[in-house]
Amino acid sequence: MNVDRIMSTVVVTVEMDDQLSVVKEIFDNTRFHHLIVVLSGKIFGIISDRDLLKSLSPYIGTASETPRDAATLNRKAHQIMTRKPVTLGISATIDDAINIFNAHSISCIPIVDNENKPVGIVSWRDILRVVGDHSGIPKHR
Repeated sequence: MNVDRIMSTVVVTVEMDDQLSVVKEIFDNTRFHHLIVVLSGKIFGIISDRDLLKSLSPYIGTASETPRDAATLNRKAHQIMTRKPVTLGISATIDDAINIFNAHSISCIPIVDNENKPVGIVSWRDILRVVGDHSGIPKHR
């Protein structure tokens, strides 16, 4: 089975120079855990919700927030993104994705077209869902 059968086709992107305040707003208001960073529509990096949490002051939005804490929201997406993310093409198989997850410490794989433009994303949860559906193990009801 190819990854295009299980990938999420709703891909949220941000630009390289978008501020972390934009990234935070997206994570705060959606159920996404990864944003793809693009330049001219092509993938250049990826930001996870964990990357954002590590980059922001823990005092943002609290009574202890200082101007210095708030300034962390002015940093740019390219400053915290993972560069050169591991990607797969649409015709890649689920086995290809599993091999990548086993070889790298990542939680998602962007799926790209021939021009390196993101068309989907596969998470390890997507893989587990498919493997679980085909395992022959009865599901709890």
